[in-house]
Amino acid sequence: MTESAKSKKVGFIGLGKMGTPMVSRLLQAGFEVVAFDLDGVAVSHAVSNGAEAASIPADVAKQCNLIILMLPNSKIVNSVVLDSEFQASLAPESLIIDMSSSEPLETQNLSATLEAKNIHLVDAPVSGGVKGAVQGTLTIMVGGNNDQVNLASSVLKNFGRVLPVGAIGSGHAIKALNNLLSASHLWATSEVMSAGIKFGLDPKVMLDAFNGASGKSGSTENKWPNFILPGTFNSGFALALMLKDMKIAVKLADGTGVPFNLGNEVTQLWEKAASELSPLADHTEIARWIEGK
Repeated sequence: MTESAKSKKVGFIGLGKMGTPMVSRLLQAGFEVVAFDLDGVAVSHAVSNGAEAASIPADVAKQCNLIILMLPNSKIVNSVVLDSEFQASLAPESLIIDMSSSEPLETQNLSATLEAKNIHLVDAPVSGGVKGAVQGTLTIMVGGNNDQVNLASSVLKNFGRVLPVGAIGSGHAIKALNNLLSASHLWATSEVMSAGIKFGLDPKVMLDAFNGASGKSGSTENKWPNFILPGTFNSGFALALMLKDMKIAVKLADGTGVPFNLGNEVTQLWEKAASELSPLADHTEIARWIEGK
């Protein structure tokens, strides 16, 4: 394959709840997409929408100069990117965009390893959930070299708002810290809502009041009215993934020496809930668990 033909394609590795609609958006925008996932059903779905299937990640690298990763964690990202066959298949100056929720220090180490081989990395985790992935309204926190961030943005803009946040690893750091905040106010909101309901207050009235006052948050505006009150608990973001991001944030804070009393306490509370809920539980089920206690 010629380099000019290769440059017209975007590789996408990881077709889960987020990756699948993101590939669809790229295809709708006119990109050629080469997709890989261990789940053959997910790959078949992408192919039915117009993507090309790759049998292994190295096949993606052979065909694409720009590759997006949407994988569960740093360990899996490293297992893909540091694979010898994958690296041998990458053209010089290739750009890898890690949209996973990875660990900032791992991301920085991976970037240094790749730069020594003239391969570039930016981190671009997202916030906005499955709904945002489908609608193209994600917030994408991008860390890396300015030139590489600008190149990545030409593709990332199809997923939502691109927000450059600093050097490599900055995106993953902000994503983890954001999710710790999100988890903290969901826990607090769920305790408050449970107390108010026990007192006899109408939960819809409570949310309306909070959203017009200083108690407003993503939990009162989105999670409680859309996923908890209706009893669906189907936001599309797993409790296990939320807890993983919280632990990344706590580890980051520990490395800086910043006191993290509340962050540590909330993470321990979520860990207790996770041990008693299904491994597949949606993160909004934390509200039902708190009410049950």
